[in-house]
Amino acid sequence: MRPLLIALLLSPILLAQPLHRLPLGHGENIWKPAPVTSWQWQLSGTVDQTVDVQMYDIDLFENDASVVASLHAQGRKVICYMSAGSLETYRPDANEFPPSVVGKALPGWPDEYYLDIRQLNILGPIMGARLDMCKSKGFDGVEPDNVDAYENVSGFPLTPQDQLTYNQFLAQLAHARGLSVALKNDPEQAGDLAPYFDWTLNEQCFQYKECDKLTPFLQAGKAVFNVEYKLTTDQFCPQANQLNFNSMRKKLELGTWREPCR
Repeated sequence: MRPLLIALLLSPILLAQPLHRLPLGHGENIWKPAPVTSWQWQLSGTVDQTVDVQMYDIDLFENDASVVASLHAQGRKVICYMSAGSLETYRPDANEFPPSVVGKALPGWPDEYYLDIRQLNILGPIMGARLDMCKSKGFDGVEPDNVDAYENVSGFPLTPQDQLTYNQFLAQLAHARGLSVALKNDPEQAGDLAPYFDWTLNEQCFQYKECDKLTPFLQAGKAVFNVEYKLTTDQFCPQANQLNFNSMRKKLELGTWREPCR
């Protein structure tokens, strides 16, 4: 999508924000993980703060500012997880999504529904408010999930260009708030999106044999984080370490347990 068009789409939302909170673009004040960064990804249960890693990725809604501050006091960087491409009916802002943007349920997740990512005028303010919450709680960055709806049965006729437009839009919303932002999955579009995102977080690229699609991030000197659920560490860690991925094995519920490759 042309930068001018993105700017036009962003302007009504960004202008509603205080100017001192708008360090546009990839400013020097935005933290970016180094290519080799140890990390923990915990989205369920009370966050175990004892894991000796440089970065924590935890749920935006279920953790308050005190958790972020405590992790910061231990020298950690902290990422907020939020879904940017689906309605989760159990979230406190679920009633902000009108029926017109709600599509089909995600397979295996009956309380979660794809969103019509083409409707930026509706989704933009909602996602902006979530990113404001992420910033206000003190997080350093954001992991926006479910940003590959065009490849799934969403209930909407989404195109690859629709997804590129939305993902670039999210990246600029995050950067406007001084937040680092990850491309979550969507490896097919990694080449087009690597310039907009600071790092990428992938699930199961070794299992599905698509890790080579993340090369644009490596070539740009950006960190690649990866989790496998079904493979054992001896099945993917040697290759992950060779590629300089920050890989680990997790259980699907994404609790405390982890088995890192390095």
